[in-house]
Amino acid sequence: MALYTRVYMAVQISPSILSADYARLADETAAVSGVADWLHVDVMDYHFVPNLTIGLPVVEALLKHTSLPLDCHLMIDDPDRWAPGYAEAGAGNVTVHAEAARAPVRTLRAIRAAGARAGLALNPGTAVEPYEDLLPEVDMLLLMTVEPGFGGQQFLDMVLPKLRRTRALVARQGGAVWLQVDGGVSAETIERCADAGADVFVAGSAVYGADDPARAIQALRAQAERATAGSAWAR
Repeated sequence: MALYTRVYMAVQISPSILSADYARLADETAAVSGVADWLHVDVMDYHFVPNLTIGLPVVEALLKHTSLPLDCHLMIDDPDRWAPGYAEAGAGNVTVHAEAARAPVRTLRAIRAAGARAGLALNPGTAVEPYEDLLPEVDMLLLMTVEPGFGGQQFLDMVLPKLRRTRALVARQGGAVWLQVDGGVSAETIERCADAGADVFVAGSAVYGADDPARAIQALRAQAERATAGSAWAR
């Protein structure tokens, strides 16, 4: 498998199929093709989080029906065992949770070796500073802006100061790590996230709850681009 690469973009939108119609996933994926940068796939096992969604077989099926790179967010126990398989299947990015990984360096390197970008996710109450030394091992940091497990939750403003601190950490390391936010991202919150330092935005209900998902993505991107242009971190 060839290593997945993408030219850096200041703003990337990753619609989450957690809010899509699971009986029509191919159609729901097609609805955002051409306007989204990624397709965000939430994998939950009912152990790490109190919800059960999809696994590797559905990811493999999705890969046959979309040209969008898959952004697989593993909210599961034992990601050290399962994460490389998602990269081997063809996912463009595979993110594991810091709270669940027992051997994060080995797992992140295995994801990269299998041809995907490697992401590390942090729950709202998990501080980012203890993971600064891991930044050379990751391509993306995901800061949860809700407690993981369910879509449609209210955005947690308490994460914004952590987002700003994380952007500063990334800048000190050279700025090559993408910074993603996931949870409650909408027209009401995306500008705050962009101003605080996020450049990759997961949006579920705000996209798939809209009458026109593609137009919703375009509107969210425009908001994020405006906020980024006026932010201190992007100057």
